[in-house]
Amino acid sequence: MKIIFRMLFRCLTSIDWPLMLILFLLTSVGMVVMHSAVGGTDARFADQARNFYVAFFAMWIVAVTPPQLILKFAVPFYVLGVVLLLAVMFVGDTSKGATRWLNLGITRIQPSEMMKIAVPLMLAWYFHRREGSMKFLDLCFASLLLLVPFLLIVKQPDLGTAILVFGAGFFVIYFAGMSFKILVPVMVIGLIGIGSVYVNQETLCDDNFDWKVLHDYQKHRICTLLDPSTDPLGKGFHTIQSTIAVGSGGIYGKGYMNGTQTHLDFIPERTTDFIFAVFAEEFGLYGCVTLLVLYLLLLLRGLAIAVRASNHSERLLAGALTMVLFIYVFVNIGMVTGILPVVGVPLPFLSYGGTALLTIGIACGMLMSISKYRPPQP
Repeated sequence: MKIIFRMLFRCLTSIDWPLMLILFLLTSVGMVVMHSAVGGTDARFADQARNFYVAFFAMWIVAVTPPQLILKFAVPFYVLGVVLLLAVMFVGDTSKGATRWLNLGITRIQPSEMMKIAVPLMLAWYFHRREGSMKFLDLCFASLLLLVPFLLIVKQPDLGTAILVFGAGFFVIYFAGMSFKILVPVMVIGLIGIGSVYVNQETLCDDNFDWKVLHDYQKHRICTLLDPSTDPLGKGFHTIQSTIAVGSGGIYGKGYMNGTQTHLDFIPERTTDFIFAVFAEEFGLYGCVTLLVLYLLLLLRGLAIAVRASNHSERLLAGALTMVLFIYVFVNIGMVTGILPVVGVPLPFLSYGGTALLTIGIACGMLMSISKYRPPQP
């Protein structure tokens, strides 16, 4: 009996309750919106409920694991991820023009998903080893550790996941001491490039113009973002219908289960990438602001955990994982509202999908582990 009580006590004390409350609220919102998006409690709704249970279990397992033990798996986890990405290049399954899956016989896995955790974990471990003696070459080597999986994922191609993996690694490197002076030229070049595309869009978006560095579908996504009306029933359909749904919600929304764009099947991928359009149409501006406040509280809690972390590696890891959650939210809502190209990034806790929820659950588990762990006093 004492053993049971000890285990129960450990389970309860390993939970960061402020973070847990925020996750519970987001999960509740997610299930409500999913119920409306699928039009009831069908198989997909039940699957999403199961996905939440699996993600919560994974979160708890990671939360009760000390951060030092988690960091010990950084190198083998990263190496395994890179090996699996290489395997995808040669023997991966191709679907809809992209080779992202690896068939293991009993199941299929998407190795790029694990790199969202493996890359920041590896870089946090590396900078922890170099703490106090870091040089410019260390930043170069860390950049190489980031670029290898990033380029392999871009090659698949899977730009959405590549952006998340790059963001996860970039924030670790930045928090570890990358000078802001290095970023200024990159930002200037980026702004010049965006401006050039906007000014010369008529030429660049011509069907016969080859961008060389991007696939045709990626080129079309950028051109559609600039002017979705050029192909309203084709490439611009997603953006046009999602923005109509968001705008039609108005201030108060049309009401739960009353979204016309949703239930007349105008919103594409309404249970996955474009579920925010469903939410905005039915709950309006007030609902969207409430949802954004919940995400803001999640990010603030993650950053608070990073600030209070007991050592350098934990601070880097917690900060990077929190910023990855920010990228999820920013990119998804940006593409649904038409300010970013469509890249297939899910909205945390709302979009349907077991793999993404599992990844987010593990990330939240790491945050809880870092939050509750305190090194033993000498």
